Amino acid sequence: MSKLRVVVLGLSLSSSWGNGHATTFRALLKAFAARGHDILFLERDVPWYASHRDLQDPEFCQLEFYTNLEDLRRYRDVIADADAVIVGSYVPEGVAVGQWVQQTANGVVAFYDIDTPVTLAKLERGDHEYLTPALIQDYDVYFSFTGGPTLDHLMEHYGSPAARALYCSVDPKAYPALEREKRWDLSYLGTYSPDRQPTLERLLIEPARRAPHLRFVVAGPQYPADIDWPSNVERIDHVPPGDHPAFYAQSRYTLNVTRADMIRAGYSPSVRLFEAAACGTPIISDIWDGIETLLEPGRDIILAEKPDDVLEVLGTWAETRRKALGASAQGRILAEHTAAHRAASMERDLMEAMDRLRRDSSLAVGVGA
Repeated sequence: MSKLRVVVLGLSLSSSWGNGHATTFRALLKAFAARGHDILFLERDVPWYASHRDLQDPEFCQLEFYTNLEDLRRYRDVIADADAVIVGSYVPEGVAVGQWVQQTANGVVAFYDIDTPVTLAKLERGDHEYLTPALIQDYDVYFSFTGGPTLDHLMEHYGSPAARALYCSVDPKAYPALEREKRWDLSYLGTYSPDRQPTLERLLIEPARRAPHLRFVVAGPQYPADIDWPSNVERIDHVPPGDHPAFYAQSRYTLNVTRADMIRAGYSPSVRLFEAAACGTPIISDIWDGIETLLEPGRDIILAEKPDDVLEVLGTWAETRRKALGASAQGRILAEHTAAHRAASMERDLMEAMDRLRRDSSLAVGVGA
């Protein structure tokens, strides 16, 4: 296997503040580098991440910053010579960045959508914040956080040459199971999102109101000041990635909440699902198509629709049953959904795209001759 030179233009690698992209990229690219590949990550230098950086000098790749589109052009030669260039979702001025990369790169050009259902909903509204239908056709591979029928939709409706699932994952070394005294009966870790808030209300805040003797926590930034938190719900503004394992270890159960667009699309697991499972923390989740392909309901994960479903688990499950649920999920995730699994999948898909490019070039030369 030859070493690949890959350039990634992503939302952020340096800061996990207010986004799930950074931890996703860190786990994936660390595992990809461990397979012997060279990686340059280019990040737009923006103040809200610059003031919250928790990774300055990654050991697994080169991290550099650019200030605007004109500044990005100093990487023209590197991008032209790369075996593959990957542009991520929500990159600032992503359409202009994607167009320039497609015009400049001589190798494979891929799009990594960490927000696929949100992206498709935006496209349907004519919102081209970071992607257009025309760009999709010219990306050699569309890596998608969403699998299932969405992949067919990307190829059949939008003309993607190759839409491939690239779910988020977990680095087991960064998310070990720890022994900690339990502080909370149910935790939730995630940035505020208006379309997640009704589920959080239903599956955590309302159970907290009904069970004042139990302890809850919601950790994450950007929650509005006017939310009426019950007195038994602790608020933590931010938990750095390095503290996630301890946070999960202090939780008897943790809650997984999915954005509305991702529920509609299905097959869109959150990175928190993998991280909590790797830590051996039992998970209660909202319900969406495809979750059973990752974790078996009742054996690996509990699916909840209403407050009573949550309270039944918190109030009646024996400790042995609780631990068995966490251990089962942990075994499933470590066997099938680590960053190493994702890196091998991405490598395979990039190599297939490189082969397609070579075949197409040979055909074009043959036709020209």
